[in-house]
Amino acid sequence: MTHPHTLPPSGSSPIRVLISDDHPFMREGLAAVIDYKADMTVVGQACNGHEAIDLFHQHQPDVTLMDLRMPELSGVEAIAAICAAFANARIIVLTTYDGDEDIYRGLRAGAKGYVLKDAEPDDLLSAIRTVHSGQQYIPPAVGAKLAERMGSPELSERELEVLRLMATGKSNLEISSALSIAEGTVKFHAKNILSKLAVSDRTQAMIVALKRGIITL
Repeated sequence: MTHPHTLPPSGSSPIRVLISDDHPFMREGLAAVIDYKADMTVVGQACNGHEAIDLFHQHQPDVTLMDLRMPELSGVEAIAAICAAFANARIIVLTTYDGDEDIYRGLRAGAKGYVLKDAEPDDLLSAIRTVHSGQQYIPPAVGAKLAERMGSPELSERELEVLRLMATGKSNLEISSALSIAEGTVKFHAKNILSKLAVSDRTQAMIVALKRGIITL
């Protein structure tokens, strides 16, 4: 059994930051903000989850900014892989979405903070310094959504599959055909989905699921 590596203790300065985002403009903008500060420096830039893992192993940064939605390997999967190998990796979820499902997935995978991409530069810098110091950085509004999410029953993988097909406008019969399951089983899953999302019909289920980031169109 392999034991997770332990990263070197946080030095005084500068804070070494890895940026992982599939948009070049976003990466360059973040790098400019970070490199402008004397107490932090960018050590690497990744454009997908695989590259993020490789660069993390290579540089072992103090703090990593991780976009959740990237090609090839998602940010959530990259966070989980890094945290499995490096016990005290300090990762901040960076995203344009504030759906509670995104927050939940990122933090459950091992992230220590959460920053929206349209946050003020000072908020981003505060997040980096806070997470570097060993604390979590969860803005109050995000914390409230997370607390709400923690109290909600989780959809199973099969329920998520049914929900995604419902979102494309497919009927129960079409869903049963697509998933190779009985129509009665689809109805059973649909009933569970409505119950778990605390809604009374499919339309409300779609609105809630999209708003919370459980599904995306």
